[in-house]
Amino acid sequence: MFYSGHCHCRAVGFEIEAAEKLVCQECNCSICQMSGYIHLIVPKSAFRLVQGQDSLRTYTFNTGVAQHYFCRTCGIKAFYIPRSNPDGYDINVRCLDPMPENITIDQFDGKNWEEHAHKLRHLSKES
Repeated sequence: MFYSGHCHCRAVGFEIEAAEKLVCQECNCSICQMSGYIHLIVPKSAFRLVQGQDSLRTYTFNTGVAQHYFCRTCGIKAFYIPRSNPDGYDINVRCLDPMPENITIDQFDGKNWEEHAHKLRHLSKES
């Protein structure tokens, strides 16, 4: 199934291909808690930036592996390349339009990331 998404001001737009029933993660790490991010990790081949390359800015911290992209106009992080899955994209389900109704949200212990990151690795693999 194809989904469309965007940042708040719509300067950045994207499309993804994912299952009809989405299994997502809610993480308790500091950045995810503060931003209210609901994660959907997809392979890079399932993501397409439709517009806004010039509107994107990048934030990195800690190891610098994760590339947190956000809109320079409205500040929304609609997607990023996660440290756990550098071969994929992590989509903020809250930025999909319309927001899917058929989702399951699993809890992920990001406060103890090093112990649990391996549980996400399979999500960016081609099916």
